[in-house]
Amino acid sequence: MHFYVDSLRLFRFVQGRDSFWRKHVLQTDDADTQWGKMMSLLGVGVTFALSPQARGKVERPYRWLQDRIVRTCALESLGQLEEVRTVLREEVDRYNNHQVHSTTREIPSLRFSKAIAEGNTLFRPFSLPKPYTSPKDVFCLRESRMVDGYRRISLFGHQIQMPRVPPHEEVAIHMIPDIHKQVMELRLWWNEKMVHSLSLPLQGFRVHF
Repeated sequence: MHFYVDSLRLFRFVQGRDSFWRKHVLQTDDADTQWGKMMSLLGVGVTFALSPQARGKVERPYRWLQDRIVRTCALESLGQLEEVRTVLREEVDRYNNHQVHSTTREIPSLRFSKAIAEGNTLFRPFSLPKPYTSPKDVFCLRESRMVDGYRRISLFGHQIQMPRVPPHEEVAIHMIPDIHKQVMELRLWWNEKMVHSLSLPLQGFRVHF
């Protein structure tokens, strides 16, 4: 299975060209994004579209929705963000659940439900990859750190004791932000086992996507 996406920096690391003032060390695709790490863990390949036109089936509906929203707001003199959001929700609902598609001659939501009922879809049941036992270890932010001689790691200004990990070993850190509680849940893995878990204040974490 492959996921077809554009080259948005959330999906792909794209490096610009060198200049007189700056020499780049990493080139395009030399660094994995957080999203890319998750897709690799799930065994899903990724194909990057090199232009908007290459993803026409996605770009055309987006352009159509954008045109509809702008024109509706202009005709109804809507200028507040919440008013525009209401228009967006109404247009998306109409497009998905009421309008007959010009190409398929079917309503998109009914066509999708029919495909699922007939097994004519690429969607598959989710299963956790080994050795993980929680979806938190899949849908998370990832960092890694080396355990020092005192069996500690340093993570964004926090010193964390790792008594169950030998010195100079690398641990994988799975970070799950909780915006409502303003905490970052940490699940630390070594040698295919979760060896420590804790929560820290969310403030101060700066993860590169």
